[in-house]
Amino acid sequence: MNREYHKWWSPRLSRDMEMLVFGHSGAKVLVFPTRCGRFYEWENIGIVETLRCKIERGCLQLFCVDSIDMESFYCSWAHPSGRIQRHVQYEEYVLNEVLPLMAWKNPHSCTIVQGCSLGAFHAVNIATRHPHLFQKVVALSGRYDLTLQADAFGDLLDGYYDETVYYHTPLHFVPHLQCQWRLGHLRNMEITLAIGEQDPFRGNNEAFSRALAHQGIHHQLHVWHERAHSAKYWRKMVALYT
Repeated sequence: MNREYHKWWSPRLSRDMEMLVFGHSGAKVLVFPTRCGRFYEWENIGIVETLRCKIERGCLQLFCVDSIDMESFYCSWAHPSGRIQRHVQYEEYVLNEVLPLMAWKNPHSCTIVQGCSLGAFHAVNIATRHPHLFQKVVALSGRYDLTLQADAFGDLLDGYYDETVYYHTPLHFVPHLQCQWRLGHLRNMEITLAIGEQDPFRGNNEAFSRALAHQGIHHQLHVWHERAHSAKYWRKMVALYT
């Protein structure tokens, strides 16, 4: 299996960013790691191995990016306005540095975006904001409102709210979308959500599913047994849904 390591200075983030690529052809898969995870996470927890056959057959090519969650949503010492702005810079890095590299390396017409836990938020957020860039999103064990408090998980913006937060909260802006161009792309996208029946964000997933349905956006929501928030479950989910 082809494996490549990439590292470059990101002018949008003013820091080095790293990435691993697995495979040589097929649908391009942009992979976000879990909360505060690293670019090598999917390899370390065995998900890459789970997809080995599809990768080696040239069906999929994974592009596993790094996170900067410790500089954005989990940067507790920063003012929440700074946290969301750092996240915006991260999105600009993905849009203007990672996606062009993916297109340069692989001309395949299908681009998938995928993630687990907070990576699922990143996947859904960028897919719903820029639906013309993606044909499929697979979001596992995610939350789609970072201002929501559930179980031991708090509001990652400590009560702060502005227009930027609104437009980076899928559960807030998707129900009110009126742009037919964006809605058209979302309705043509293959959207798969999966959550554990005991996951504290099951209700959040169900609310997001209702919001998608209200907008006529076809999708699938799969509820798994138990909490299903671990690599053991994600390996099974990825094998089924990717």
